[in-house]
Amino acid sequence: MSPGFGVALMMNNYFHDVATALLFASGAALAVMLRAFERSGGPGARTYFLAIYRGMSRLAVLSIGWIVVGGIPRTIFYTRFEWANAAGRSQVPALAVKHVLMFALVACGIVLWRNLRRQVAAIEAELERERAHASQLASR
Repeated sequence: MSPGFGVALMMNNYFHDVATALLFASGAALAVMLRAFERSGGPGARTYFLAIYRGMSRLAVLSIGWIVVGGIPRTIFYTRFEWANAAGRSQVPALAVKHVLMFALVACGIVLWRNLRRQVAAIEAELERERAHASQLASR
């Protein structure tokens, strides 16, 4: 493996790990924000939260995309790059723990985002009902 390709592969692996953490962290941060906005009440807070949700959703989609796309070369070169390096330095248990943690973060991130999507749909429906009610009152 050429040094340039090794560096590119190493950077891919780092970004793959970052994308994994970002998927979970963005969902967790958004869940915390949702609780705060629910407590503050009012349509303004909900509208603001929905705007944040749309931006963070793009971030989550990009993270999932990188996890999938970046995972391809990582999987192909795993035995020659990560495993060989870790095994040579007796770090196989650490590598195993890292992969268990990464799989758990991806799974938890997906669960968080699915729950958030359901909650956002409920907020949007509630805002739509309020707008329809306000429109009916205005037309009288």
